Amino acid sequence: MKGSRKLFVKSFGCQMNVYDSQRMADTLAPAGYVETATADDADLVILNTCHIREKAAEKIYSELGRVRRLKEAAAADGRRLLIAVAGCVAQAEGEEIIRRAPVVDVVVGSQNYHRLPDLVACAERGGKVVDTDFPVDDKFDHLAAPSRAATRARGVSAFVTVQEGCDKFCTFCVVPYTRGSESSRPVGKVLAEVERLADAGVREVTLIGQNVNAYHGEGPDRRPWSLARLLGRLATVPGIERLRYTTSHPRDMDDDLIAAHREVPRLMPQLHLPVQSGSDHVLAAMNRRHTRADYLDVVRRLRQARPDIALTSDFIVGFPGETESDFAATLDLVGVIGYSGAFSFKYSARPGTPGADMSEQVDEATKADRLRRLQEAIDRCQATFNRRCLGRTFPVLFERPGRHAGQLVGRSPYLQPVQVEAPAALIGEIAAVTVTEVASNSLFGALADAPAQKPALVGAGA
Repeated sequence: MKGSRKLFVKSFGCQMNVYDSQRMADTLAPAGYVETATADDADLVILNTCHIREKAAEKIYSELGRVRRLKEAAAADGRRLLIAVAGCVAQAEGEEIIRRAPVVDVVVGSQNYHRLPDLVACAERGGKVVDTDFPVDDKFDHLAAPSRAATRARGVSAFVTVQEGCDKFCTFCVVPYTRGSESSRPVGKVLAEVERLADAGVREVTLIGQNVNAYHGEGPDRRPWSLARLLGRLATVPGIERLRYTTSHPRDMDDDLIAAHREVPRLMPQLHLPVQSGSDHVLAAMNRRHTRADYLDVVRRLRQARPDIALTSDFIVGFPGETESDFAATLDLVGVIGYSGAFSFKYSARPGTPGADMSEQVDEATKADRLRRLQEAIDRCQATFNRRCLGRTFPVLFERPGRHAGQLVGRSPYLQPVQVEAPAALIGEIAAVTVTEVASNSLFGALADAPAQKPALVGAGA
């Protein structure tokens, strides 16, 4: 594009941030910004931040120190580099970011990035801009649709945000304060986006939200639709072969959504269902609004509906007041469920959340020890699950070339990376693969002549 400027967006955190980063690029494209793979020669660098993980804000300030050197080098070459901080840290920190890091030109909150073209234009005129208000209007009404070329460049799998915010107010979490209350996109807008993706070659769509199974978007009948009903409609879009959704809250796994795992073949047999702890004492302190028994009952019903379903989860160790007995209950839950994988984290106090002010904070050494023991248990479960795949044949969606010539990388129904010797023409296609070797983080296989089997992989009881 003649006269175009280069844009580099770096995402931190969850899949929603990846999606938001792509939409930022789409929004800035009409203003002449073209994405580049490196910040070295960019005209605009956006750091799209996440506030969930430990010391999230400090990590962003460290990153800004590195970007500052790029800005100085650009100035020495006679170029002007603009720097923007977006997302949840921007929402939480606001003007403090510019006070601590004057190198920043734009601070834009998680609900305002549809305004980026105007904010960047203001910064180009020499101003410092901070926009972290929660707008009355729906940002999705104002976002530019990605071009067909941009969609193709992003691959055959795509994220689509259908829900934002959370009303649960877990005592460890900043999401209700940085993303606001739960809101859902209308069915028609979601459907239109998925149809555009399918037309551009996307074959797998993951619906995302902070609490995605609380989805209640307005349908064409002007009534709220559940996530289950939305999934059923999207399953009819020509070209879309696979559907997933994340992240879920156990309290919102209603009967219709569980039934969808039985009734919608395109809904993949893998679900991320965070529990955070196996102890009722800790769950109550976290304000999770469910018990261990409630969680186990949801898992039981899911496995009745879809016996081959695989579950992943999130865990926090060392929450204030967590005893060794509480932690033992978490280790036990991991073994009972038999997860195919999980993410585990040490508790870190997020300013402004109730957990930060709780007494009985757990010391760092204890948290580190519990994290190590929990991750070892999770790794054992994952290895067991992967071994069950050995020798089985199931459908793999091929996404990209592998590291070696003649090799492709795809995803199993359970989201595992699968590496296969296969022709490049299979990228974007689903083919039956027999698993011949299992590694710690991926599977290896060969194209199968036989049709793919439905892999009856069942967890460890529950």
